[in-house]
Amino acid sequence: MSSQLEPPRPAVRKLRFGLFEADLSAGELRKSGIRIRIQAQPFRVLTFLLEKPGEVVTREEIQQRLWGSDTIVDFDHSLGTAINKLREALGDSAENPRFIETLARRGYRFLAPVLPVEEQEPDAALHAADPSSSYSPHSPPASPHTADPAPTDQSEFQQSRLPRSKLRPLLRFSLAIASLFAIAGISWFFGWRTGSQPVALPEIRQITFSGRVSPGDTLFESLGATATDGSRIYFPEIEQGRAMLAQALISDGETSTINIPNEIAAPYISAISPDGSNFLLRNHLATNAEQPLWIVPTIGGAGRRIPGILAHDATWMPDGQHVLYAYGDSLFTVNENGTDVQKFATLPGRAFWLRWSPNGSTLRFTLLNSETHSSHLWTISANGADAHPLLLASDGSECCGSWTSDGRYYVFQHNSLNSSNIWVIPEHSGLFRGAGKPYPLTNGPLTYQSPITARSGHRIFFIGLNLRSELLQYDAASQIFVPYAGGISNARRVAFSRDGQWVAWIRQDNGSLWSSRSNGSQRMQLTSKPLEVFMMHWSPNDKHLLLMARKPEQRWAIYMIDADGGNLHLVYPEHRSQADPDWSPDGKSIVFGRLPDLMSEASMPKAIYIYNLATHELAKLPGSEGLFSPRWSSNGRYIAALSIDQSRLMLYDLQTKTWSTLAHQSIADPAWSYDNQYIYFHDFVQPGQPLYRVDIKTDKIQAIANLKDLRATDAVDYRFAGLTPDNIPLVDARTSTANIYTMAIPRR
Repeated sequence: MSSQLEPPRPAVRKLRFGLFEADLSAGELRKSGIRIRIQAQPFRVLTFLLEKPGEVVTREEIQQRLWGSDTIVDFDHSLGTAINKLREALGDSAENPRFIETLARRGYRFLAPVLPVEEQEPDAALHAADPSSSYSPHSPPASPHTADPAPTDQSEFQQSRLPRSKLRPLLRFSLAIASLFAIAGISWFFGWRTGSQPVALPEIRQITFSGRVSPGDTLFESLGATATDGSRIYFPEIEQGRAMLAQALISDGETSTINIPNEIAAPYISAISPDGSNFLLRNHLATNAEQPLWIVPTIGGAGRRIPGILAHDATWMPDGQHVLYAYGDSLFTVNENGTDVQKFATLPGRAFWLRWSPNGSTLRFTLLNSETHSSHLWTISANGADAHPLLLASDGSECCGSWTSDGRYYVFQHNSLNSSNIWVIPEHSGLFRGAGKPYPLTNGPLTYQSPITARSGHRIFFIGLNLRSELLQYDAASQIFVPYAGGISNARRVAFSRDGQWVAWIRQDNGSLWSSRSNGSQRMQLTSKPLEVFMMHWSPNDKHLLLMARKPEQRWAIYMIDADGGNLHLVYPEHRSQADPDWSPDGKSIVFGRLPDLMSEASMPKAIYIYNLATHELAKLPGSEGLFSPRWSSNGRYIAALSIDQSRLMLYDLQTKTWSTLAHQSIADPAWSYDNQYIYFHDFVQPGQPLYRVDIKTDKIQAIANLKDLRATDAVDYRFAGLTPDNIPLVDARTSTANIYTMAIPRR
């Protein structure tokens, strides 16, 4: 007989995640109110996962809970079938999961936030509606024989009352006081009700459908900014691998591009003027942290620079004539013609997404820590004083806040470990109450970013990220990219072991590190959240991997991990960010650099260092000041590196101890060929984003492929992901990025 354990009756009968609602008592699953057919066993698996959102549920726990430890079944097959049917019902994918993540050899984890659906008890509703229900067992019932109170002595009353001429003003005053208390009580009651009662999730409407909206990326100080003039919404859209300024009609989503000056290669919308006629734009594709500011008409055409001003973000002052801009860790004001620069405030970080309150009394902004790149909301008064965090306690990070036009609500983006959603703060929830507590407006299944508010009313607009990508390899014979043959599809960076038998990759969706045989077998997850991996290299003996990784609210650092996933540890702890580690050919030392200004510590000097793993000695590579992203050739002869502005590919000869320039153009992700003859790199600025290789002996640069060669996949853009042992380029091709969505903030 089976020892199966019956699940306890859930305290909450209904749970909501994304567009789905699970009725645990009835065993029903609905999407947007429509019932979805699902078998009993997959639903029981779903119930178990929903009880532990964000936690790892082991296969053994599922077996004990749902099948019993002594049940004679093919458990692996049964569980696999149940998970597949559950994913089919949810429209989920094992390779790019939104809800159920598979953890190799461990179990499963439910990724989306789960909220209870509070229901009013029928008996309580009837009780509240029945006037007779006011009876209390502690109060004696009224008796029909109870005597009326004794009449008042009229003569005594007449002797004590005031003259009528004085009584009327007193009565009017008393009524006024009573009215004020009544209004205050009603305001307090409704303020308490709106601040404490749950709110139904509002309807979200999709505006654009191209899947080409350029999303934000705080790693490179880009927050996915949008703007609206009331009838249209403006945003950067990816065309041929480049961000173009686009507009869409809010009513029907019809989209068109806007012509802007060629100097703004990739427009970042800092602000739209109060009258909706002009943008403040800068170029976010350039590697310099501070960029020229441009004023460009919203209808397109010629723009004009604000003379002598460099900034990483800006907005108009409430008067619509002056500009407030952020440079370094300070805020300044300036006239539109570049004159009369005045310092506004000094901050403990870099300010982005500057937004004034409707009455112009308060500025709120996103403060980015220049070392950890963590972001939080801050507020400051109109005179530049009293800068402080808006939310004193927050589980996660926040950014990108905006007020509604009447100042009643403040919406912002809240980021947690597994999701990013839109939240709101009620600024006034009663006559004598201040701002209410923040609460979420969205709950997946997409990643929601960068909310802005309409010119009037309580409608908001935001980006919904639904990133889809595929790992492709270049086929030289057909001159097109085709799906990678090694069984990996969801990878943004790939590295092969020195013997070519193993491959490691970073998952596109969550930054975890995986490995497998080069044919895709023996797949294993090496790291998981909260650690985010950016790049990795195999050791010369293929027993270890060197990682550039970080944990939330911490700097990028160098880690080492065993090839089987064990013994993860820091290599060289220090109070600075570290980047791009690579092995020496003998495995006894590593080379690493710092990060460019956009990614960390803009004010600190950058150079390349060699660290001896045995002696723990650190030495700066001669002449490497202003360089980063080192790559050590496997024959030990050279170290390649990039200039901080990513405009030069440099080569250091360890024998002659000299530097030379191999290429002078936009360069990213350099990679040595396995025969040490070439260095491959990606030009991310040129049209088509071509891949090149340069011969280190002749300095000859040869174009390999570009975005047109991805025509079979209809890619939005791509990133260079690495080389196979046969020197075949691999790219992470994005087929969809994001769209614009809208919703109205519901009244509470």
